Amino acid sequence: MPLVSTAELVSAAVADHRGVAAFNVITLEHAEAIAAGAEAAGAPAILQISENAVKFHGGTLSAIAAATAAVARASGAPLALHLDHVVSAELMRAADGEGFSSVMFDASKLSYDENVAATADAVRWGRERGIWIEAELGKVGGKEGEAPLDAHAPGVRTDPAEAAAYTAATGVDALAVAVGSSHAMTERTAALDHALITRLRDAVPVPLVLHGSSGVPDTEIRAAIGAGMVKINVGTALNTAFTGAVREFLTANPSTVDPRKYLAPARTAMAATVAGFLGLVN
Repeated sequence: MPLVSTAELVSAAVADHRGVAAFNVITLEHAEAIAAGAEAAGAPAILQISENAVKFHGGTLSAIAAATAAVARASGAPLALHLDHVVSAELMRAADGEGFSSVMFDASKLSYDENVAATADAVRWGRERGIWIEAELGKVGGKEGEAPLDAHAPGVRTDPAEAAAYTAATGVDALAVAVGSSHAMTERTAALDHALITRLRDAVPVPLVLHGSSGVPDTEIRAAIGAGMVKINVGTALNTAFTGAVREFLTANPSTVDPRKYLAPARTAMAATVAGFLGLVN
């Protein structure tokens, strides 16, 4: 079916008091697995490509974007395309015309005033093109190349009053907040601050986004959605499933050289992970 917009999927989730899951695409197999998992679950999903994934593909967005969009359009599930954790304004601008309906513009490493100015510029750019802009306030650590960050350290979590001022000043369409999760967690041990999520929900007029959801247990994700989270980002859990399946296959079949032999179970494992998260948020 045709691509749907991130705004449409998020708005429907808000109206239905549920979440919508967004999954990171690195390879074609990731995209195929997300589409298959969404079809199996009978649920919508967002396929998102990060700036780091674009760097992995030689710094060129068009090829991985075209492949991902083609997979999404061939699926029977409602799927949207999102450009994630973009620091480069040039890369953000490249999203226009590639099928993306939304961009997460990440100015979180800048000072507050610089973050506001840069994000407001991104929002103005997005409004002119009908592209929905997500931003981040607070410190959700764990991204590749960053120093380790304690998700429970003082000053890390998003302040509701600052979040209200930030959304008013920038006009963002959604806000990723720091509430106890961290990127790249391979164990699901994160404990979220659900009271803070509720305060943030009440303070800002836009949907809240949970980054680092791979490390959050099922019960915590359900409670977070109940408290006000809407968009639930999942990346590392797919990579864990992918790598585990490849490792298992090659351990049992060490003479295999045909990548299709081990990429097929890897794709199947990721699809099952996608379906599991979609059952959790819907």
